[in-house]
Amino acid sequence: MYINGIDRKVTTFTEEDNYLNSIPAISQLDKLVLTQPVTFLVGENGSGKSTLLEAIAVAFGFNPEGGSRNFNFSTADTHSGLYRYLTLHKGPYRPKDGFFLRAESFYNTASEVERLSRNSLLPPDIFFQSYGGKSLHHQSHGESFLALVHSRFWGQGLYLLDEPEAALSPARQLTLLAEIHRLVQKGSQFLIATHSPILMAYPQGQILLLGQGPIHPVEYRETEHYQITKNFLDDPQRMLRVLFEPDEQEETP
Repeated sequence: MYINGIDRKVTTFTEEDNYLNSIPAISQLDKLVLTQPVTFLVGENGSGKSTLLEAIAVAFGFNPEGGSRNFNFSTADTHSGLYRYLTLHKGPYRPKDGFFLRAESFYNTASEVERLSRNSLLPPDIFFQSYGGKSLHHQSHGESFLALVHSRFWGQGLYLLDEPEAALSPARQLTLLAEIHRLVQKGSQFLIATHSPILMAYPQGQILLLGQGPIHPVEYRETEHYQITKNFLDDPQRMLRVLFEPDEQEETP
């Protein structure tokens, strides 16, 4: 465990960051204790998952747009100021590796890798061995995600993933689960913001729910993600009737 807990330093935001008060989970943030090698941040769209994960990443020294701690590119200064209010409680060991992977800016990260390859003393075939053997731009979105995790994540690392399922089919999400488990066995810690009921089923995972109240742990089967997915797969026609019938009744003359 490279991060054991997270505290909010002060109780009020500055005027510049006052918009953070409009996110209940962030405005009520006090203290989080991380108990497992994999922590999932879950909640509805707009609940603050990505905002919190980004703040943790920046507070730890990662580039806001993604990459390792050595990446310092910037295409748009849009990250929140939440990192300034956080204290990270670190474990006794420092990670030997680390990466902040976010779906929305992955193209920019791939472009930075391309730039680094051109400035490297290594020939391209050697440089790209850590990225699946070729430029991330020359792979599909999902392939490049998995190539990065498989080839570039070396273990004994801190890895922060923001909605990695966005690029992955259900089968490839299972592949990602296997990669996460491999890296946990090699002494790694993950913090993952996700909507995927497949990923959050990881047995050594802690699920933290961001909603209208304070952030709190929940069991896997208590999550809305699991319940809605299960109900739909158990009886898709019933769920579709519930969704469509009100509209159909309104259209009846």
